[in-house]
Amino acid sequence: MRVLLDAASIKRGLIRVAGQIAERHQGSSGLVLIGVKSGGVPVAERLKECLQRIEPGEIFMGTVDITLYRDDAASALPNPQIGPSHIPVALDGRRVLLVDDVVGTGRTIRAALDALLDYGRPRSVELMVVVDRGGRELPIQPDYCIQSSRVAAEERIYVREEGPDLLAVVRSFAAAGTANASGRREPS
Repeated sequence: MRVLLDAASIKRGLIRVAGQIAERHQGSSGLVLIGVKSGGVPVAERLKECLQRIEPGEIFMGTVDITLYRDDAASALPNPQIGPSHIPVALDGRRVLLVDDVVGTGRTIRAALDALLDYGRPRSVELMVVVDRGGRELPIQPDYCIQSSRVAAEERIYVREEGPDLLAVVRSFAAAGTANASGRREPS
């Protein structure tokens, strides 16, 4: 395992991204942050804190579980564990910022977009990620990103909580621990 982004780098990146969001939208009041479960939720929580430090106002925070929206759900999830989504307001006509930890192929984000549309038709949806690892299979790009990093095909990037901080680490398949029900390796 190696550290890709330490806690200080992620904090600085979140502050920078919060500034970009506030600048682009002339503030952040009324914005709806939606963290993609599970890795995007702690990122969204910390981003909300940064946005509120820049400009106090009402920012809504929710989560979306994409289990049923995955395009490999039938084959990769023999016993899916479906969690609840929490969308705090109707999304019709709202500015939504979808937040995830890592974007790679784009399939997770496609599933999250499908899930969001079940809750209304937003005016706009933007994407913020901590790390863009490349390797797209779908034409999905983040609007805001802390770092772009190319890693080997046999490596995975994880953004994990270490107390109040976030760290981005890289692990190879061999060192990534045991496989979960989908066959994807998760950190130990």
